[in-house]
Amino acid sequence: MLGYRKKREKGKGRKNRKEHKMKLDFTKNTDGLLPVIVQDSETKNVLMLGYMNQEALNKTLETNKVTFFSRTKNRLWTKGEESGNFLKLVSIKEDCDNDTLLIKARPAGPICHTGSDTCWQEVNNQEFGFLSKLENTIKERKENANSENSYIASLFTKGINKIAQKVGEEAIEVVIEAKDSNNDLFLNESADLLFHYLILLQAKGFQLNDIVKVLQSREK
Repeated sequence: MLGYRKKREKGKGRKNRKEHKMKLDFTKNTDGLLPVIVQDSETKNVLMLGYMNQEALNKTLETNKVTFFSRTKNRLWTKGEESGNFLKLVSIKEDCDNDTLLIKARPAGPICHTGSDTCWQEVNNQEFGFLSKLENTIKERKENANSENSYIASLFTKGINKIAQKVGEEAIEVVIEAKDSNNDLFLNESADLLFHYLILLQAKGFQLNDIVKVLQSREK
């Protein structure tokens, strides 16, 4: 994994050198500033909006800490210079008109001065599209649904042993279908396994984000 890390760091250096060649139009606005959208590189959530001039862009690329031009302070302002909640630069990309920047970064803590994860008062959790929607459905059925009308609610009523048993049964079905050549059956059994695993996670008080954090902690 050490070789991978060195390769990745070298790649990042080449990327930043390339970004110096961006043809940005700082004259588009009379104040010489361009709007900058900051996105979490992992969760893909939008964290904040700021502004940069050429000097702020240069400092961002040199330090790998996202730096803006503060219209309030009338000077360069590195996000986190007071709070310690820096934005570590991952990538910079200009839009099709060369007058707006998209920065992907890794936040060191809450971004908003209110203490919120984002300037829109949102929690900066990883979202998984339909799987996140399914997790919410499972949670709602667990808390509010009638066990006579809802399969999910009925499993929670039967308890952790029954839920764990269902996960084991579906896992066996996946293994069986993996050895066969019927892709449709394999995919359907895989969906059943994932569905029941999401139920088991919530029965234990966890969600997919908790599993992702464990996997991230193992990354070297």
